[in-house]
Amino acid sequence: MADTTVVHLLRHGEVHNPDGILYGRLPGYHLSNTGRQMAELVAKALADRDIVLIASSPLERARETAAPLAERLGLEVKIDDRLIEADNVFQGHRIGVGRGVLRSPRHYRYLWNPFRPSWGEPYIDVVRRMKTVIDESRAAARGHEAVLVSHQLPIWVIRLAAERRRLWHDPRRRQCALASLTTLTFEGDRLISIGYSEPAGALLRGPEPPSGA
Repeated sequence: MADTTVVHLLRHGEVHNPDGILYGRLPGYHLSNTGRQMAELVAKALADRDIVLIASSPLERARETAAPLAERLGLEVKIDDRLIEADNVFQGHRIGVGRGVLRSPRHYRYLWNPFRPSWGEPYIDVVRRMKTVIDESRAAARGHEAVLVSHQLPIWVIRLAAERRRLWHDPRRRQCALASLTTLTFEGDRLISIGYSEPAGALLRGPEPPSGA
């Protein structure tokens, strides 16, 4: 029989971002108090799972989300640059219709192609790097479970790709809440199911501002 391997894609918890900045890959954005509570709830939810590998995006918010689970399980967090947030030319700015960068005509040149998208890292490139790290983690954790801590857009587009759906999408319709788990189950090398759960759902505060992912 083929080995069953589970790879959980964990989005980081809530970030302290009072100015509503799209922080993207910028350093210095840490979990809020609520975000740290979210990370603890995820660690509690996964504490009894057969997890043998934890990897994280290098950004602070992801590493801080991984830390409580790693401590509970006695595992080291592997930092993997392929799990990082998608690049975005608007990082460091406020985003929104009628305010922020979208008020300035000089930024319109970045908005010509929402299917690529023209303002950031191409979706297909995000899929390629995420697929590579998922495949490697599946092989390393074969017969067990792995947790990869990443960001909303990378997790969502690799799910779209796995479900053979188009990659361009409305960001408001992503099913990838803060501290949520998108769970990929494999028999051998074959993906057999995709699940979704929100261990920290009780702490979610409603619609998220467009301030980062």
